[in-house]
Amino acid sequence: MKIGFIGAGNMATAIIKGYLPQSQDTILAYDIDEEKMQKIVDLGVIATKSIEELVIEADYLFLAVKPQQFDTILPQIKAGMISNPNIVLVSIAAGISSNYLKEQLQVDAKIVRVMPNTPLLLGYGATALSKILPTAEDEFQFVCHIFEVSGTIAIISEDCMNEVISVSGSTPAYIYEITKYFIQYATEHGIKEQVALELFSQTLIGAANMMTQSGNSLDQLIEMVSSKGGTTIAGLQSFRSNHLEKIVWEACEACTKRAYELTK
Repeated sequence: MKIGFIGAGNMATAIIKGYLPQSQDTILAYDIDEEKMQKIVDLGVIATKSIEELVIEADYLFLAVKPQQFDTILPQIKAGMISNPNIVLVSIAAGISSNYLKEQLQVDAKIVRVMPNTPLLLGYGATALSKILPTAEDEFQFVCHIFEVSGTIAIISEDCMNEVISVSGSTPAYIYEITKYFIQYATEHGIKEQVALELFSQTLIGAANMMTQSGNSLDQLIEMVSSKGGTTIAGLQSFRSNHLEKIVWEACEACTKRAYELTK
């Protein structure tokens, strides 16, 4: 199987690094940035000279560029699809709908929309996927497999693709942002930064496993840590009095709103 990537940025690299060690497939790529291309060529990826050449060669084509670049790349994809009309397009771009892709390509293209995240690099990805007809089930399952070897997958309807970004796609950055403040608090109170980071990170891993494996609801898990009149309750009361729920909700809304602004 030949798998192509238009774009060699962070997400393409994460997908390739996650999948390549598990695969015997040929990975092809094109990016105008020669430095980025060299980095993934060093991973074992074959560089192509143009987008059109890549489209002609590939069985599956990952559209791993920013939404703003689609107007530039789609005419080149369209030219290549004249020779390879059965190629499966895998779009990881926020806001780029299947209808827009089909309208621009002027063909009922096979499409899989995907919202991955960067922990794919370490095998801990969380990826939402949506099959768009006329993509066949075996073709969709192959795309699912690419992401499943590097983490968890979930199949959702395309009309939820913008909303899922704030659940998993962008969320690693939000967690890193919050982590900074816990680590800052720790270091200002005499705990070494690396020690604080290791303790906090392991706590996140443990809490995540408790959420997915303990069988308890979120409210039950909160109660398990919270003794009446204790330290955890004091912290939770501060979160609640400062409207943590509103802060999180508004961040999710801002993320989703931007996805719709990018929608084509």
